[in-house]
Amino acid sequence: MVLYHHRFHKNLFLVQALVQDAQTHLKSDNEIPSMCPDVCLVNFYTSTGRLGLHQDRDESPDSLRRGLPVVSISIGDSAGFVYGYTRDEDQLREVVLESGDVLIFGGKSRLVFHGVKTVFQDSAPPQLLQESMLRPGRLSLNFRQF
Repeated sequence: MVLYHHRFHKNLFLVQALVQDAQTHLKSDNEIPSMCPDVCLVNFYTSTGRLGLHQDRDESPDSLRRGLPVVSISIGDSAGFVYGYTRDEDQLREVVLESGDVLIFGGKSRLVFHGVKTVFQDSAPPQLLQESMLRPGRLSLNFRQF
């Protein structure tokens, strides 16, 4: 039990460091507020996996009001990630998230619509698959503060 607790703290510090790094690249700290994650939602996508366009509204009203960020870490196969301030597909933007990429949305963008449009089969780094024994697909770790 102590080992698990120790690992959680390492993840907590990693997520806080990722948010701080994002803050240094933005105009002001209040564009993405600092947070202390206490929830990690794990999604696994096979090569045919998708995630429809949605907003993350599962946190407390206070967390949403403050715009506390979602920190998403991608592992494994690359994915086409779509996002925008509306459900209108013509106004969505798309970015390819590769293994090791971190996506953070918070502040004014906290309730952005987003989804996984496609998973690019067999695009994971071979060394990752060999060393981790991760099955083919995409793993997404989504840290939040409830």
